[in-house]
Amino acid sequence: MTATPRPADTPFASRAQHPACPRPERPSRDRDAASRRRVPPPTKDTGTAATARDLLLLTAFPVLAALALPAAFAGGGTRRWFGGRAENQRAEAQAAKDAAAAAFYELDTAQRDLRISIETITAVDDSPAARRAVSDFDALGRRIDEVSHQYINAVDAHDLDRDDLEAAVASRARAELTAAKDELTRVKRELDRFADGLGPLLGKAETQLARLAPAVERARQALLAATNALDTVRSSGLKADDLAARLAALGPELTKLNQGAGQHGVPQTLERAERVARDAEAVRAEAERLPERAAEIDHRLVSLRTRAEALRTRSGQVEPMLSELRRRFSAACWQDLQQVPEQAAQSVAQAELKLREAQTARDEQRWPDATSLLSTVRALLNSTDEAVSAAGDRLRRLNAVQKDPQQEIDRTRFALRDAQRLAMAGRSTPDPRHARPLDDSVARLERAIVTLEGRHPDYWHFLTETEAVRATVARVVSQIRGERGSGGT
Repeated sequence: MTATPRPADTPFASRAQHPACPRPERPSRDRDAASRRRVPPPTKDTGTAATARDLLLLTAFPVLAALALPAAFAGGGTRRWFGGRAENQRAEAQAAKDAAAAAFYELDTAQRDLRISIETITAVDDSPAARRAVSDFDALGRRIDEVSHQYINAVDAHDLDRDDLEAAVASRARAELTAAKDELTRVKRELDRFADGLGPLLGKAETQLARLAPAVERARQALLAATNALDTVRSSGLKADDLAARLAALGPELTKLNQGAGQHGVPQTLERAERVARDAEAVRAEAERLPERAAEIDHRLVSLRTRAEALRTRSGQVEPMLSELRRRFSAACWQDLQQVPEQAAQSVAQAELKLREAQTARDEQRWPDATSLLSTVRALLNSTDEAVSAAGDRLRRLNAVQKDPQQEIDRTRFALRDAQRLAMAGRSTPDPRHARPLDDSVARLERAIVTLEGRHPDYWHFLTETEAVRATVARVVSQIRGERGSGGT
């Protein structure tokens, strides 16, 4: 008899006894049957019996292992791992579901981002292009709702985790989820194209929003600077009531700025901030200049008062000049000056009255009134000065022409000859546009010379005529030079 190894020495027996490698558990029905069956106690085997038992173990163990493996891999769970075609369809449907979920998330995120852009545009821009963008976005939103409902319905219609999921159901779920994903992707592309088209509007809106905070801050700082400047002026003894009133009028505007663009709109807030900053800056500048302005008004009061006194003295000298003119020259030479002494006295008196009013306004710190009154005084004194000076200038010029009229004649003829040479330069014949007024001026001068003949010549008419001739000549010379400078002939 050949000796056979003991069952305990077999590889299967040793693996069964190793604590790290537990034996596969039998199905529950095998365990119940084994518990009901009474197993006789082991007896001492003979050699033949031991050999037969070993062969039985070697044959039966793979069968038991095959029965136990599915249960072991299932972990006592509810799903079979090797279900064939149904499991493949389930996996494809799940992949389609995941792809659709990713597409849905991307579309939702893009829509949220784009909504922020649309809100930015509508907060700033109310143009037709902006309103059209809002309308197009609403239409896209309705399209997004449609494809989102399609996706949600496809997800809710199929439970891919069911144990008894059929292959046909899984295939239908995959097709519906794939179609939902394709629609979501298509709408996402439309949304991206729409977002690209919003570039100019969004850039303009973001630029205005970027200007908003600095503009509001500039307005606040300008108001603060104006307030500080006004306080400084008042501490020096100047009232500046008009500036205080202008600054107080900006208070409600500051309140609206503090309420923010959300309540009043971005464009309106920007415009308000710029206006407040501009007005406050004007108040600050005037407040800082007020001490200098007060000193300037004081200086002008003194200066104009001195000038008025001087003109009163000069206006008293007009009457003696008129007497000399009457005695030595014809009436045509002095008749237009007859009212100068009376008008000068009235103008000086009126100027002195306005000076007193300006002084009162200055004392009451009504700076605009004081400035306006001083301007009136200055205008009165200027006109009076011109009238008084005209009388003295008339006498001086008449004396000169009476003594030597040839000097005035030579001066006028020299201007005429110079203009005639310029008109003929580079030409064989002069341009009629230039020659005619020059010829007329020559004739006019000759007629003026004739008026000097006689016992009482009208020297003033002679002087006005020669001045008119020289003015005409100067105009023709200017015309010729302008045409030649521009390339004309």
